[in-house]
Amino acid sequence: MKTLGNLIINGVGSSNGGSFEKVGLNGKGTVNSDIECKRFHCNGTATIHGNVKTEKGKISGAAKIHGAVKAESFVINGSADISEAVSCQNLEVAGRSTIGGSVKCEVIVVNGKVTIEGDCEAEVFRAEGTFSVDGLLNAETIDIKLFGDSKAKEIGGRKIKVTQHRETLLKLIKSIFPLKLEADLIEGDDIELEGTAALVVRGKNVKIGKNCEIGLVEYSGVYECAAEAEVKELRKI
Repeated sequence: MKTLGNLIINGVGSSNGGSFEKVGLNGKGTVNSDIECKRFHCNGTATIHGNVKTEKGKISGAAKIHGAVKAESFVINGSADISEAVSCQNLEVAGRSTIGGSVKCEVIVVNGKVTIEGDCEAEVFRAEGTFSVDGLLNAETIDIKLFGDSKAKEIGGRKIKVTQHRETLLKLIKSIFPLKLEADLIEGDDIELEGTAALVVRGKNVKIGKNCEIGLVEYSGVYECAAEAEVKELRKI
């Protein structure tokens, strides 16, 4: 087998893409075509004019990827602008990321801020940061702890839970400006919501908690609603 080399940029530099064992962009680097590697690390400022395919990727600096990302695991601790789709087993966003296409992963963890201009599909979606999904957010398990305003056009899953953080430092802010999740439609088997504004909530077992504003709730099993929540219309199906 041919041994792959490494692509390392420590200062200001540019390179063509290709296949590598490791890609390390530690300075101000530009890569002018697709990259395929086992390890991808960006600790500096990078611009990649192509796709990135890697086993393990990590962005701790600032990267602009003018293409798609495919990885087994991908971690964004810094800033990443990805113009096309992201596909990987595990995606973690602890910094800030904008994704121009759809996202498809096994597990997605959002501790920072992510904007997804397409759909987002996963087995597990966990968020303690903020997110915006222009299309459908769909996962078997969705667990959202609101730290800031988030939104998705539609949310679908087997188990959906949305809670508001109860830390002391946030209590005063939340009492004046309650954190919200906004969606047109939320649909699932077991749904438990706080701090949510939705036009329609449809599920088997539905629990509407505090700071919720719901236009229509449709349920077939068990329904609970907090006294301080607002549900305009209720329908058992």
